[in-house]
Amino acid sequence: MARVLICEPHDDISALLELVVRRLGHEPVPFGGAAVEHAGVDAAVIEPGEPEGLHLAQTLRAQNVPVLFTSIYPPSEHLLGLGPAAYLVKPFPLYALERALEQALQPAASPAAAAL
Repeated sequence: MARVLICEPHDDISALLELVVRRLGHEPVPFGGAAVEHAGVDAAVIEPGEPEGLHLAQTLRAQNVPVLFTSIYPPSEHLLGLGPAAYLVKPFPLYALERALEQALQPAASPAAAAL
């Protein structure tokens, strides 16, 4: 079970994202603003259109934590430069988030395993 941070400013959308994460068997971790609360997360679903979300994404990417962006805005070069695991433009089908999250949580294949 992975810990998935949810950083979404709208309560109704945040609740929906948490439901999807739970349905996949993972633990949703609501963003509370303190970095200590978010230590040890395995991935994050972030609305990068808010300054708080953008800062969080930059911090997590610097720690090699995969982030998925869910936004009403189309992707910009700056946001894509952060290397998100996915960029979903709202509204999007929930299965797209499910697939993207599962892919982001897949362990990277080791070079030895890839050669087999």
